[in-house]
Amino acid sequence: MTDFSVLDLVPVRVGSNVSEAIAEAGKLAKVAEEAGYKRFWVAEHHASEGIAGGPTAVVISHIGHVTSTIRIGAGGIMLPNHNPFVIAEQFGALDALFPGRVDLGLGRAPGSAPIIGQALRKDLHRASEYFPQDVVELRALFTGDVDLPITATPGRGAKVEMWMLGSSLFGAQLAARLGLPYAFASHFAPTHLDEALRIYRQDFRPSEALEKPHVMAAMGVMCAETDEEAELLSSSQDQAFVRLRTGEPGKLPPPIPGYRDTLPMQARAMLEGMDVARAVGSPATVREKIGRFIERTKADEIVVAGATHDPAARQESLKLTMSALG
Repeated sequence: MTDFSVLDLVPVRVGSNVSEAIAEAGKLAKVAEEAGYKRFWVAEHHASEGIAGGPTAVVISHIGHVTSTIRIGAGGIMLPNHNPFVIAEQFGALDALFPGRVDLGLGRAPGSAPIIGQALRKDLHRASEYFPQDVVELRALFTGDVDLPITATPGRGAKVEMWMLGSSLFGAQLAARLGLPYAFASHFAPTHLDEALRIYRQDFRPSEALEKPHVMAAMGVMCAETDEEAELLSSSQDQAFVRLRTGEPGKLPPPIPGYRDTLPMQARAMLEGMDVARAVGSPATVREKIGRFIERTKADEIVVAGATHDPAARQESLKLTMSALG
């Protein structure tokens, strides 16, 4: 049986602010919990006026306080931006607050513009080279490896579920070697999806945390009563993605009817390239597209991403999606 989870960037809408964005993330998490989703993850991004999830652990804490059963966590923390000790303390504290509910997805990409490295006082390119060692060190801080010269408190003994994230083959190889569950960012980078999953499953080594491979794949999902309404709602996310890729990021805009038809060929092709991991439409359409994607990937979990300008419409999308999936 496939599980379903939610990925949220905590979008700041045009006409809104960070305070409202974080409040809406909490409301969305409560809807996800009530609908039966397994996890609610927040992603780390920095210096974008349209994304409020930068202080990821703080936002996760808010999500934890307004929910009670759904797993909460990071999808993910970009470890080159940090040092393992601080992340161990942060997520150790989250585990103490919300025991048995905390996930920690780890990514290698800085997820930021180069100037962010200066602000963080980090050489992000060099830091990414140490990513495998940092992941091992972080896991040791949680397990309390006796060879470490320091103990993370909070952190040591925390039952945080660690995940490896990826959009290329590197993450698949590392997840397999370390015996970690693996989540692929197919909602925005589907090119290497099939090969990454093949490598992960083929090379997987069992660990204390995981006996056999466990795959999560991401999809862009927007569900409404009709295909036409869902496509309109999804145009908010389309606009945000095009603006991001063309160097003009901003707040999440209202929908535009027929938006894709207004785009130059290159931008339209970029969006169409992600449609292999996209389910936008009525409940019947979404059920069919997600079903075909699961058949293709054999994923143990699907994490749904995608935002629209109206928070109520996004909440309804989560409800309709889960209802359609039965």
